[in-house]
Amino acid sequence: MKTIKKIFLGIWVLFSVSCSLLETEPYDFVSPDMYYNTEEELNIALNGVYATLANSSLYGDNMLGRMGLSADIGYESYSSDLSTVGDYSVSPADPKILNYWRDLYAGIGRANMLLKYINKPIMDSDTRDNIYGQALFLRAFYHFLLVVRFHNIPLILTVPENHNVEHMQIPQSSMREVYLKIIEDMETSAKLVADAADIRSPGRVSKSTVNGMLSRVALNMAGYPLYEPGMYAKAKKYAQEVIKTGTHALNPSYEAHFLSYLEDRYDVSESLFEVEFYGNNEGTYTTTAGRVGRNNGILCTETTMLPSGKTLVETYGYSIATHRATPYYYDLFGDGDLRRDWTIAPYTYNSTTGEKTYAKSTNIWIRCCGKFRREYEASSDRSGNYTHINFPLLRYSDVLLMWAEGVAADPENNDAGELMQAYEYVNQVRRRGYGLDINTANADVDLVVIDKTTLLQHIKEERARELGFELLRKDDLVRWGDFAKQMQLVKLQTDQINPSYSSYYYTSARNYYGNASARDIVWPIPTYELGVNRELVQNQGW
Repeated sequence: MKTIKKIFLGIWVLFSVSCSLLETEPYDFVSPDMYYNTEEELNIALNGVYATLANSSLYGDNMLGRMGLSADIGYESYSSDLSTVGDYSVSPADPKILNYWRDLYAGIGRANMLLKYINKPIMDSDTRDNIYGQALFLRAFYHFLLVVRFHNIPLILTVPENHNVEHMQIPQSSMREVYLKIIEDMETSAKLVADAADIRSPGRVSKSTVNGMLSRVALNMAGYPLYEPGMYAKAKKYAQEVIKTGTHALNPSYEAHFLSYLEDRYDVSESLFEVEFYGNNEGTYTTTAGRVGRNNGILCTETTMLPSGKTLVETYGYSIATHRATPYYYDLFGDGDLRRDWTIAPYTYNSTTGEKTYAKSTNIWIRCCGKFRREYEASSDRSGNYTHINFPLLRYSDVLLMWAEGVAADPENNDAGELMQAYEYVNQVRRRGYGLDINTANADVDLVVIDKTTLLQHIKEERARELGFELLRKDDLVRWGDFAKQMQLVKLQTDQINPSYSSYYYTSARNYYGNASARDIVWPIPTYELGVNRELVQNQGW
């Protein structure tokens, strides 16, 4: 059973210091000088730093299919998000982009406050170091979520003296400076936080969390727009730190791994980091649930009473299905790859009989994200807008693929043994996808060792198959320099849709890929923030 209750208790007692880094009228409930006096208060403060992840502007709602992060593998089909970042009609005034920026900087502010007062209480030094390491990692991770989407951003490492306007004029740092600080802080964090084997909870930061995320940071730094190829070796090194622990392994079943999120269980071997949610926002815990499955599940909104005596949404779970798959994505999967029909739902729900209607293979555009289907949700009431389902931020399969990419993309790596190992790690991920023994070679699904260039192309496709709808695809395409090309490729598929087809999912697909352009590799700095902080410079093209 998850321990999410511990993460949210007491958050609002302390943290409403500001809705934005640059908000000019804060409304603190508790003066910091009166707080941070005990280990318990430090932990409550740390809970507040974690809680940022679950905000509705982030993984609690908007990022779950409403901000264009699935790129070529999936599009948004949700009328409320027309003319927003959700269908690539992006503007600097977009409220979802503004709230993303503001809430991440609010989380950074919480972390900075905790780091400032970390030495106040008398307590065990190892416990203090662990709290410090978690807060330091989260501050770095929040900067990472900002720099990959906005590029040049303010690097905020201290608590401002006050929130007067003159103290809020903070210039942007270069991307390289931000990345180097992220790496520095994460490397420090890795020395302080506990081993994953000791925590047994991917909802909390462990050494595996930090090293796995460092690998992701390094790969982003190696690619567009910084192009620092020396970071590929670093990415491999960080991933190796996770692998050599011996704590982690692929779940033999891809489906079973995702059922652990739905059924309120931890899969501590494969899940290295996940956003925690609890309950359904009713009763005692009214700010702890999220919308995993509600946003990114199989379409189910009907309240028709079924022969079973339950309504459709009570049976299968309410979902607005913001995520729909593309034919390009469907065709990436080989015959027999079990991940396809788990990631891309092969059926819809009949609102009259309650039976599952299996979709025809000729109409892929209608298919929803199936990874977080609520019909397996461990809840007696699936009809509401909120769920307890956790969302994965880092999985072991990702670590294996990042290690392999650290070899395949590194122009300086000519080690034949490492190339063989890289192919093996990719093949382990593939074997699991086909329901085969992970550690037994299989000529039917294994990639044949050729060269690094071939392997890198396989990795690009394998990451889509393995990590689809986990909000990594757009960032991957951008760092590879493939975003514009891939979005145009899928646009050509939308051009083949019969013009007479007017169902909403068809028009949504046309809008999504028709609106996307090369400038969408980066989001605009929010207009509101430009007005408050006059040191900010708008991104090119916006």
